Amino acid sequence: MPVKKQHTKQEYISITGARANNLKNISLKIPRNKFVVITGVSGSGKSSLAFDTLYAEGQRRYAESLSSFARQFLGRMAKPDVDKIDGIPPAIAIQQKVSIKNPRSTVGTTTEIYDYLRILFAKIGRTYSPISGCEVKRHRTEDVLAEIETLAEGTRLYLLLPLEGEFVDSLLRLKQQGYSRLYYKGQVVKIEQVLQNSENFERVELFVLLSRWIKSKDTDASEVRSYIESGFAEGKGKLYLAFESQVREFSNRFEAD
Repeated sequence: MPVKKQHTKQEYISITGARANNLKNISLKIPRNKFVVITGVSGSGKSSLAFDTLYAEGQRRYAESLSSFARQFLGRMAKPDVDKIDGIPPAIAIQQKVSIKNPRSTVGTTTEIYDYLRILFAKIGRTYSPISGCEVKRHRTEDVLAEIETLAEGTRLYLLLPLEGEFVDSLLRLKQQGYSRLYYKGQVVKIEQVLQNSENFERVELFVLLSRWIKSKDTDASEVRSYIESGFAEGKGKLYLAFESQVREFSNRFEAD
């Protein structure tokens, strides 16, 4: 024989002895997490139950949970004429009259809950590239450090910057800024060498060498972090990590492909 499920108090809002306005000592249970409609003829006490009893008590209890500093701006809220209400959560009430003429207004925009939902989804949402299908992320210094942590000790690492602008002018500008070497297909070459034999180098394979080291237990983590942070700044948000003939791209611009 099937056993009937016993509902606990937490599944209901229990109202006992409601007497506001036209209500005559009404007691009832309203299921929680459900869409509930209160209906009846005019003057039967629909608004008295919804607004003067249920909403009034929910608002009053929420106000009491605030600090004394916050309560001084709300004023004192009278307890509704009811014996007891159990299981009631904080409440929001929307006026019955239509005060907004925008046809696109919803419960979310009227109560301003939509503003918080928009922030919530912006924080927890994930963006994927329609081209590669990979998740688009804004990389941070910790992401580069985490990639380095996965590599074995003894791995030779190169921290690189993108080579931007007109080819010759960008190389001359790099020399003036104090850079002397570039990274090309796993090799380190001097800027003068590239300037003298530019036809022998593919532009897309050239990167500015910011730093290079061999991973070991003696590696100064704070120094590596400093190089990564300055690399993001000097690379205008883009940074590359080369190791074992691989080049990993990192970007804090929140973009991909």
